Amino acid sequence: MPIKIAVSGALGKMGKQVVNAVIADNECKLVCAIDKFNLGFNVFEDVSIEGDIKKAFEIHNPDVVIDFTQPDVIYDNIKTYLELGVKSVIGTTGLSSEQLFNIEKLSSEKKVGCFIAPNFSTGAVLMMKFAQQASKYFNNAEIIEFHHNQKKDAPSGTAIKTAELMSTENTNFKQGNTKEKELIPGSRGGNFEKAQINIHSVRMPGYVASQEVIFGSMGQTLKIRHDSINRECYMDGVLMAVKYIAKNNNFIYGLENIL
Repeated sequence: MPIKIAVSGALGKMGKQVVNAVIADNECKLVCAIDKFNLGFNVFEDVSIEGDIKKAFEIHNPDVVIDFTQPDVIYDNIKTYLELGVKSVIGTTGLSSEQLFNIEKLSSEKKVGCFIAPNFSTGAVLMMKFAQQASKYFNNAEIIEFHHNQKKDAPSGTAIKTAELMSTENTNFKQGNTKEKELIPGSRGGNFEKAQINIHSVRMPGYVASQEVIFGSMGQTLKIRHDSINRECYMDGVLMAVKYIAKNNNFIYGLENIL
């Protein structure tokens, strides 16, 4: 039997790609599409846009919901999915550490699987892992992330996840730096305090998503960069997460955990 899929945020840029990917995969079946706009709009065969999550789930009984919505609603959405007993794959970023902790706790209590990933591109995940490995050998590093100018949260979830992975190998990436004075506040970026990593966020038309991690030491620099050219690059990872969580009831944070 195919996995019955609901897509939340189905008319967004990522949502449309997810809908197409689900339709094209013979192990999945699109049963429900949710968005706050264009209610009743037909997205595929007998699947039309619905606005009420609870009613839609009651009618269509999905196995897994894929969510690419907005940072301001994602926390409440996930709690709703867990309370309704529907497994979820979450690509929306902007969740705080406290919110992630609460979601993991609720997932465990309800015994309902929840898969959250800051980035579903396999290349981006490898970039993060390579940066973690390089952190063993460098004491200075900064992160620059580039996204389209409609992205609402900064820094990106990918940048934060990268910094978290790097911090497992080194807790001070400003060793030897001189005392600084910002003449324009914020000009040195945000500081990931756990490892003293400066993160710079660029928002510009023309980008989808890119990230560069720069390491430095005496006489050398190392740059690890990943560029997403279009949103199709995320779909293999999304479907990989769907097929994993359909068979499991645990909480997962990060695609690297199942690669």
